Amino acid sequence: MKPKSIFATFLKYFVQGLLFITPVTITVYVIYNTIEFFDKLFPYLKIPGLGLILVVVSITLFGVLASTIIIKPLLAFLEDLIRRIPLLNLIYTPVKEFMTAVVGDKRKFKEPVLVKISENGMLYKLGFVTNRDLERIGLGKEMIAVYLPHSYAFSGNLFLVPATNVTALEAQSTEVMKFILTAGVTEIGSNKP
Repeated sequence: MKPKSIFATFLKYFVQGLLFITPVTITVYVIYNTIEFFDKLFPYLKIPGLGLILVVVSITLFGVLASTIIIKPLLAFLEDLIRRIPLLNLIYTPVKEFMTAVVGDKRKFKEPVLVKISENGMLYKLGFVTNRDLERIGLGKEMIAVYLPHSYAFSGNLFLVPATNVTALEAQSTEVMKFILTAGVTEIGSNKP
């Protein structure tokens, strides 16, 4: 292997690792420091979990404020500013879109499916249809985008598969996501959507 290709491979994996670990690390760091801040703010109150309770209340209040007419334009401006900064954009945009897809008002993981992986039909994976119209990238309507989450991780892969290899499931998407993330340890509830 040439030194140039070794460096390119190293750089590629380094950037992939950075893109995976940075949002997680930042989130954990911010939550931990916020809890610690609230614990130090009230040192005379020796109530276990007070910092955690105050963080949950603060995040909820921020959510209320963020949805008001006064604060919404300011947040939109800040978000637009962040999206223009190259490195922050690479981190912020995927994290924001993933969070919106999982827990936002515009949830994307609401169509759980079973995807036939092998030609002989002996291997299947659970996933979620994220896009049925791939014409804008030149794939027509025969292919659809399916997100296949990994177990015990907040990651996954996007596969473009023939629509004929995908079978819709009659289960709640939250139950299927729980089942996938726990590697099948959790039972899927019997409630129909």
